[in-house]
Order: sequence, then structure tokens, then C-alpha cells
Amino acid sequence: MTGSYWWDLAIGIAAALLLSWLCLVVALLVVRPRGDLLREAMRILPDVVRLLRRLAADKTLPRGVRIRLWLLMAYLALPIDLVPDFIPVLGYADDAIIVAAVLRGVVRRAGIDAVRAHWPGSEDGFSALTLIAGLRRPSR
Repeated sequence: MTGSYWWDLAIGIAAALLLSWLCLVVALLVVRPRGDLLREAMRILPDVVRLLRRLAADKTLPRGVRIRLWLLMAYLALPIDLVPDFIPVLGYADDAIIVAAVLRGVVRRAGIDAVRAHWPGSEDGFSALTLIAGLRRPSR
């Protein structure tokens, strides 16, 4: 094996990682909350963190749901973001977008009642959570 082989391999791996990251950024753009929902997501963030911890500790929920929630909390604890903060809109929003996507999956598997039973905040906060996470359609 020559040095050229290793360079080709390194460039191929780097290109694959870059393409994967770009696909993730596009996916985050697609599932992000619209309008003022992002600001609302930041307002209820402390309650959402407590909700995630409570749901992850609930032994009545399916194991796959609890594992996803623990992985989400580990990701949120990491100082490194998938999208750097200097990128407009997504830089600060990636955590909120990922939380919303995971909560949609939790509701699909465990039901909205499980999320409601563990919600530590106010009724207004729960309404905001369901709207932000796309768990219900906005009322007109």
C-alpha cells in the first residue's frame, strides 16, 4: 500500500463525513419550529429538560424510547454542537430542533398522555411544547 492509497482513503472519509453533516443540517432545517416557536422553545427549556429526565426514568415506557431520551440528554450535555453557533438560525437552534424531533418520536411510541403525565411546567408551557414539537396543530 502506497502513501497515495492512504491519502485517497482519508479524502474519501472526509468527504463522506462532510456529506453526512450537510444532510443532517438540511434535515434540521426541515424539522425546525417555524416563526416565534423557536423563542417559545427557549422559554420552556428548563421544563423540557426536567421532562426528558422524568420520561427517561419511567420504567413503564418502552426501552427504546428511554434509550433515545438518555442519548438525547447525553448529546445536550456535550459542549460540542452539530451545528456551530456562528451559523445563522441553526447555530443556536439545533438543540431545540433535535429535542422536538425526539419528542415527536416519544409521542408516536408512548403516547401524548405519557408526556403530559411527566410535564413539570404550567398548562401554557405544555401547550407551547405540543405546538413546538408538532404534537398538535395550532388552533385558529
